[in-house]
Amino acid sequence: MTVKDPICGMEIDPKTAFATREHMGQTYYFCSKNCVDQFDAAPHSFMTSSATTGFNSELPLARIELPIADYPFYKPTDALKNAVRALGGVSQVTANSTTGRVWVEYDPEKVNLYQMAEAIKSAGFHLDGAQTRIGIENLRCASCVTFIENELKATPGVLNASVNIATQEATVDYLPEKTTLFSLNISIESWGYKARLATSDEPVDKQEQAHDREYRRLMNKFWFAAAVSLPVMATAYYQFVPFLNTLGMNTLRILWGVTALLTLPVMFWSGSDFFTGAWAAFTHRSANMNTLIALGTATAWLYSTAAILFPAVFPAGTSEPFYDVVAVVIALVMLGQALELRAKGQSSAAIKKLLGLQAKTARVIRDGQEMDLPVDEVLVGDVIQVHPGEKVPVDGVIVEGSSAVDESMLTGESLPVSKKQGDEVIGATLNKTGAFKFHATKVGKDTALAQIVKMVQDAQNSKAPIARLADIISGYFVPVVMILAVWTFVIWFNWGPQPQLVYALVTSVTVLIIACPCALGLATPMSLMVGIGKGAENGILIRSGEALQTARAIQTVVLDKTGTITKGKPELTDVVISEQSSVSNDEMLRLAAAVETLSEHPLAEAIVEGAKVKGLSLVPPENFEAIPGHGVIAQVEGHRIILGNLKMMQREKISTGNLDEIAEQLADDGKTPMYVSINGQAAGLIAVADTVKEDSAEAIAALQQMGIEVVMITGDNRRTAEAIARKVGIKRVLAEVLPEDKAKNVQLLQADSAGKRGAGVKKIAMVGDGINDAPALVQADVGLAIGTGTDVAIEAADITLIKGSLKGVVTAIEVSRATMTNIYQNLVGAFFYNALGVPVAMGLLFPFFGLLLSPLIAGAAMAFSSVTVVGNANRLRGFKPKFSAK
Repeated sequence: MTVKDPICGMEIDPKTAFATREHMGQTYYFCSKNCVDQFDAAPHSFMTSSATTGFNSELPLARIELPIADYPFYKPTDALKNAVRALGGVSQVTANSTTGRVWVEYDPEKVNLYQMAEAIKSAGFHLDGAQTRIGIENLRCASCVTFIENELKATPGVLNASVNIATQEATVDYLPEKTTLFSLNISIESWGYKARLATSDEPVDKQEQAHDREYRRLMNKFWFAAAVSLPVMATAYYQFVPFLNTLGMNTLRILWGVTALLTLPVMFWSGSDFFTGAWAAFTHRSANMNTLIALGTATAWLYSTAAILFPAVFPAGTSEPFYDVVAVVIALVMLGQALELRAKGQSSAAIKKLLGLQAKTARVIRDGQEMDLPVDEVLVGDVIQVHPGEKVPVDGVIVEGSSAVDESMLTGESLPVSKKQGDEVIGATLNKTGAFKFHATKVGKDTALAQIVKMVQDAQNSKAPIARLADIISGYFVPVVMILAVWTFVIWFNWGPQPQLVYALVTSVTVLIIACPCALGLATPMSLMVGIGKGAENGILIRSGEALQTARAIQTVVLDKTGTITKGKPELTDVVISEQSSVSNDEMLRLAAAVETLSEHPLAEAIVEGAKVKGLSLVPPENFEAIPGHGVIAQVEGHRIILGNLKMMQREKISTGNLDEIAEQLADDGKTPMYVSINGQAAGLIAVADTVKEDSAEAIAALQQMGIEVVMITGDNRRTAEAIARKVGIKRVLAEVLPEDKAKNVQLLQADSAGKRGAGVKKIAMVGDGINDAPALVQADVGLAIGTGTDVAIEAADITLIKGSLKGVVTAIEVSRATMTNIYQNLVGAFFYNALGVPVAMGLLFPFFGLLLSPLIAGAAMAFSSVTVVGNANRLRGFKPKFSAK
C-alpha cells in the first residue's frame, strides 16, 4: 500500500517515507525535507478528511484560509462563495466579511490556489498577497513561457504568475504564509533555467555587466562553433575543395570520423543550452524550441555517424554524413541569439535612462558631521546638504535654505521650480541655484523615481490581451512541428525520389530547424517593452499592456474641467450684493469665507484666499454641513449662512430675485457664480474663475484631428461650463453633474458607443485629477490621471500623465497606436514566416520547381527571424510623438 505526500503528491511507501507528522489526529507522510518544511510552516493548508492521509483509497480534502484585500468589506459575499464553490473539487466555502477571511475545503488534485484566486477576482474581490519579480536567466524559448507560467501557477501558495520573454522575468503574486521564494525558484529551475530575485533599484552598471557577460558567453560559443564549421564544411563539400576531391572514400571516412568528434563539443558546449532545455522539457513530458534544435542536430549527427560506421547498412548514395548541419546550424542560432540579446539591451534603454537619473551619493549630516554616503545607505530622517549643480539624492522636505530645482527629468516641466523651507523636493532632480538642507522622507524603493521605475517595469512585464493568443499558439507550436516532421519523413521515405532515406532525413531535419516559435513569442512583449519605455521617456506612465492596447481604440475622451482643462487654482473675481441686502460687500465675503474655511473644495480655497487678501478676519464656523454638488451650510456669529449654486437655493426655498440674471452674465464670462444667503435671505453673489491651462486648447484640437470626440464633464452650471468649453474648442458638455454621477455618465457614454459602433470596438477614456474622479477613472475603458492630482486618482488610473498637461493624453494615444501597429507587424511577420517556411521546408516547391531547402538555410532563417522581430520593435525607439518631451 502506498501513500501520497500532501505537498508534492508523490506516491511513497509509508515504511520508507523521509518523515511523518501527526496533526489533529491525522498522519502525514513526506518524501523530502523540503515538503516537511512547507507542511510545518502551514499544516492547516494541507489538512485532509482522512485519518490515514494520502492513501489512494481516500479522497484527500485540504482546507485553506485566504485573506481578502480591503477588508472589512460590505458587499455581499454570496457571489464570492458561489464563484469558488463552482470550481470542480471545492466542497465547502465560508467567508467572514469582518475579518476579511475565506475558508475553502477542496481537493488539491482537482483545483489549485490560482484557480481559486481567479474565481474570487471574477466575483469582484482580490486576495491580499505579496508580489515579487524573479529573473530567469537565458530565457529565449517562447514555448517555455507558458510552461513556466503553468508550473508557477500550480505551486502551492501562488495566486497568479506571468512570464515575459522580452524582460526575462516572472512576476508572481503569492501568499507569503503559504509558499516561499525558494519554492518559486525551484518551480522555475525545474525547467532548466537559473532563477534570481529581480529588484527595481538594481544599479544600471550591474545590469549592463550581466548583460555584457551573457553576450560574451553567446559570442564565445558562436566563434567556437564557427571555427569548427570551416573544416566540417570542407569535408561535407569535398568535391569542390582542392586536394580533398582527390582522396579515396576510405580516407574520407577517416576525415568524417574526425569531424564527428569535432562536432561533439559544438553540440554539448556551444549548443549545451538546447540540450539541457530539451531534457528539462522531456522530464516534464513536453517539448519546446530547444527540443526542435536538439532533436534536429542530434538526428543529423546520429545518422551521419551511423553512415560512416556502417556504410553497408545504408542504400547506395545515402552513406555520406551531414555534420555540417550540426555545426553550422548551432553556430547560426548562437549568433542569432547574441544579436537578439544585443537588440534587447537597446530596447530597455528607457529603464536604464530612468535608473541613470539616480544620484550615486548623498552628503548626509549626522551628529553635526558631514559625510558622503552611497545613496542606498541614506535613512529616513537624515538631514542632507545639497549644493548648486548637484542632484537631489532622495525625496524630502526642505528645512533650511532655498533654491530653484530643475524637475524636467521627471515632470517634463522645462522651467526650474522655486523651492523654500517646507517645500518638497524629489530625488533625481537637479538643484540649480542656491544651497539647501532637507529632511529625507522617502528613500530606496519608496522614492518617487523608484516608484516610477517599478511602474514601468511592472507594465513591461505585463501582457496585452493580444499576447495571450500568441502564448497559446506557442504552447501548441512545437508538438505540431514535430508531428509535421514525422509526416515529412514518412512521405519522402515512401514516395520521394532516390535516395529516399537522404531526402526524408534532410527534409524532416529542415522542418525541425526552420520552425521558430520564438519570433511569435517575442512579437508582442518586445514591442510592449519599447513602447511603454517610450511613453515613460515622454512623461506617460502606462500601468499595463492591457491599458496600452485598449488606448489604441479610444474614440471618446471625457475631460474633467477643474484641474484638467483648467489649472485647478481658481481666483476670486466678483462680489455682488443684492438690492435687498443690508450687509456690505466685505461683510458678505467675510461671512461666506468663514464658512468655506472648513470646505476642501478648490472654489472654497479661492474665496478664503480672496478674503485674506482683503485683510478680512475669519472666525471658525459652527454646525458645518457640506451638500455634495450643491453647497455648504454653517453658523457664523449667530447667522445661518448658505453658500452654493442655484440648486442649493431652490433646495432651501430661498428666493434669488434679480441675482439669477447677474449669475447668468457671470457664467457667460466663464466664471462660477455662487449664491450667498444670510438668515434665509439672498444676500448676493460671489464669483470665482479658474484659468484655462495654456496648452489645453492645442491638445484638444490635436485629439479632434485624430478623429477623437472630446467631451467635458463638470459640476459647474451649464452657462459657465459652456463658456469654458468654447474657449478650448469643446462642443459637447456634460454640466451640473454631481460627483457621484460622473461614473454613471461615463457608463452611459460607453453604452451609447457600443450601440452605435459595436460593443468592444471603440473605447471611452476619462481624464481627471481629483478624488471624485476616481470612480469615473475606474469605470472608463482607460482612465488617465493628471500626475499633479491626488494619489487616489493616480491609483485608480490606467495611465498617469506625470506633467499636468493634456498634451500627455495625445502622446499616450499616439504611443499606443504606434506600439500596437508594431505588434501587428511582428505578429503578421512571425505568422507568415512559419506558415510559409515550414511548408517550403517540407518540400512544397520540389514537385513544381525542383527546389529543396537546405538545413543550413533553414538554420539561418530561424536564427534571424527573432532578430528581425526585435529589430522591428526597436524601430519604436525612433518614434516621435506630436508633443515630444523636451
